[in-house]
Amino acid sequence: MAIAKTRAVALVGVDGHLVTVEAAITCGVPGLHLVGLPDTALSEARDRVRAAILNAGENWPNRHTTVSLSPASLPKRGSSFDLSIAVSILAAAGAVPPAECADLVMIGELGLDGRVRGVPGVLPALLGVAEAGYTTVVVPRSNAAEAELVPGLSVIVVSTLRGLLCRLRDEPPPGIEEGDADPPARSPDRQAARFGSRRGLADLADVRGQPDGRRALEISAAGGHHLWLAGPPGCGKTMLAERLPTLLPPLEREAALEATAIHSVAGTLPAGQPLIDRAPFYAPHHTASRAAMVGGGSSRLIRPGAVSLAHNGVLFIDEAPEFGRGVLDALRQPLEDGEVSIDRSGLSTRFPARFTLIMAANPCPCAAVKARDCVCSPAMRSRYLGRVSGPLLDRIDLKLTLEPANRAELRYDLEAAESSAEVAARVLEARERALKRMAGTPWRANSDIPGTQLRKRFAPPPESMWPVDDALTQGSLSARGLDRVLRVAWTLADLGGRDAPAPYDISEALRFWKGTST
Repeated sequence: MAIAKTRAVALVGVDGHLVTVEAAITCGVPGLHLVGLPDTALSEARDRVRAAILNAGENWPNRHTTVSLSPASLPKRGSSFDLSIAVSILAAAGAVPPAECADLVMIGELGLDGRVRGVPGVLPALLGVAEAGYTTVVVPRSNAAEAELVPGLSVIVVSTLRGLLCRLRDEPPPGIEEGDADPPARSPDRQAARFGSRRGLADLADVRGQPDGRRALEISAAGGHHLWLAGPPGCGKTMLAERLPTLLPPLEREAALEATAIHSVAGTLPAGQPLIDRAPFYAPHHTASRAAMVGGGSSRLIRPGAVSLAHNGVLFIDEAPEFGRGVLDALRQPLEDGEVSIDRSGLSTRFPARFTLIMAANPCPCAAVKARDCVCSPAMRSRYLGRVSGPLLDRIDLKLTLEPANRAELRYDLEAAESSAEVAARVLEARERALKRMAGTPWRANSDIPGTQLRKRFAPPPESMWPVDDALTQGSLSARGLDRVLRVAWTLADLGGRDAPAPYDISEALRFWKGTST
């Protein structure tokens, strides 16, 4: 009995788990048998692997062949195991030296002609490989740029099964190899919401008027605070929301790898952009389900949702009352925890979900531009906005009602409007000031600081607290609201270059939290 093995990677959420692929050729009825909890796509590897081996000029072992994927209890899905299965079979048949492939980690889908196709999820898979202590990986050519993001790995790039076999046998490479048959699998329905052409051209200077909206956007960017925008159609809610990412600093290396890993798993990495180094922007449609918002699926295939695709970036909920109430309320847990846990039978998956939330809404269902044209009764307006629950709004730091820009602002605001670059410079200074204050802590922005630490380690001076003391006495401010106000007050102090919040910082933060800022 001949046995050989290679390595592959199984993805569970955004975590890569090493899988040992063993092939044994024995006496018995000829055929290929896969064991180890494969899904349907992986079970179909029998036909893909056989055709690829024959078209690579190799002989198919016409004997009983068993391929085991270990650990057997770990669910395995997709076609990324094709390459490791093919090489392990050929090594067991003696066509490849078994020692040459025993410690290689191989990822790739095989075409029937022997070409190696790209697959999604290569970055998180290889992060798991590096963590497991392996140093050499084989990846398809279209995934090479993504694989090279992982430090400490020696990456072997292949285009065909034949080319890999020549390398393992230490033979001269075949003639000029053709490129990959297909690029890595993508999800086209999810592309436009994050990396559309408008993102590259957006600038805060495009927004006419709306000084309060600009101020709120700057505060949100500087401290990572969530934002609620209400106002009639055409007042600039969507324009403001789309420009928040232009005020945020570039992602640090670790944050960029986290965001890229999620989009790699989802198959939504932009073409030609292996690393997402700018804050993602995701705007789901109002028909999105709860699973689309927070992630879900079967135990064999759990996909990240909108909250994870916006990780380290911005999640924009436009026309918030049009979303299902259960869908919006599902945001409460990731807003508090910064991650989503999805439990299925025998499997628990965690997706990171730390984002800045912007919610926008019209004041009433008829969406009249002018108040005098509105046909909605006060009860209808109340029911409409009431679709957004109080507990969710209680987690929003900044609330603002916008009015349409007037004629002077629309026509003559060209010179006065600040650009994104100017505001982003102030945001960066404020964030650096906050980071110095929070040195030695796990927090990266004012919005991350727990309430207990806000009242102890980062308590504002007592003489600055009278605005919230009055609100607490009157019962118009809750304990959670107090924490929100103090976080925003620290951000206002950082933007103003002050070492601690002044009374007017806390007053302004309180007005924003109540939605009465002018």
